[in-house]
Amino acid sequence: MNVVRNAVGFTLRCRTYATYVPPASLKEVLPNPRIQPWKPPHTSPNFYTGRSEYYDQLNSLEDAVTESRIALQRLQLLPLPAFARNAIPPARHVWQTKQDIMENMNTLISTTRYRRLITTLNQLDEYRRIADAAGVEILSEEIQDILSVFEKSNKEAILAQGKRKPVEFDQYGRTYTIGRRKTSHARVWTIAVQRPPEDAAAEPDVEEEGLPQIESTVTSAVDYSPPKPVKVTMTNILINNSPLAEYFPLLPDRERVTLPFKIAGLVGAYNVFALVRGGGSTGQSGALSLGIAKALAAHEPDVAPILQKAKLLRRDPRMVERKKTGRKKARAGYNWVKR
Repeated sequence: MNVVRNAVGFTLRCRTYATYVPPASLKEVLPNPRIQPWKPPHTSPNFYTGRSEYYDQLNSLEDAVTESRIALQRLQLLPLPAFARNAIPPARHVWQTKQDIMENMNTLISTTRYRRLITTLNQLDEYRRIADAAGVEILSEEIQDILSVFEKSNKEAILAQGKRKPVEFDQYGRTYTIGRRKTSHARVWTIAVQRPPEDAAAEPDVEEEGLPQIESTVTSAVDYSPPKPVKVTMTNILINNSPLAEYFPLLPDRERVTLPFKIAGLVGAYNVFALVRGGGSTGQSGALSLGIAKALAAHEPDVAPILQKAKLLRRDPRMVERKKTGRKKARAGYNWVKR
């Protein structure tokens, strides 16, 4: 028994252990389809979030916001007082839509994540405007390079949509404006009335040489001095080569056309030639009134606030309501007869 126990004990004491071999070294020796090849670690720390592209961009923007804030604080541009913040130029950015950003990042983005991204961009754009107003061009250009990635390509065209183009004068001093109302449009040419100078109207008395000046000694019982003739400058408003009263026989239409002159106090100061197309008399007179008001605001900038307050410098948005199915007109119904 002792011999057997000693032999078993010696065997247990001399047990052999297998050496561990990593799977990468057995790739060529023992090919196994269940052993995955070695892959390098992911460079993005947000790989396992499911939206690594979005969070990578967001983290980069947040880092840019932090660095911009530190740079402005070192330049003593932050925090700004209230009066200095009000002097900063307004924002002029047009960010991409959520659909555009999803296509660029090739990932789905919720509305909450999109708002978070836009909030970060707005904060960064505010720092850019502060740097631009302070004259720090290097910081402003660096921030603009980052923001340009998230702005639309047709930014300038979108920002110019709400702006009104200035009225230009030609070589003769005329203005060309366009007015619209309902389905009518009017092309209006306006020019100031050319009045003769006052000095030229009064002819100086010329004494003939060789003839003595005879003073009249006859006096009448009643001193009579004939009134000076009043020179009235005729102002023409031609519409499609027809006078105003002939083209618009109705008084309300004529009053609508001459309303800008009356409000601005410029009755008889300008000649108007207009070409009107489309619509009826109400629409054409409204379109012509808008074109005349724009021209007067260009000729006389001082009366522009008066015309603006009278709502003559904007198009009347009212249109004819379309007819509905089952209705006689837009809202009127057919007569209902029970029997």
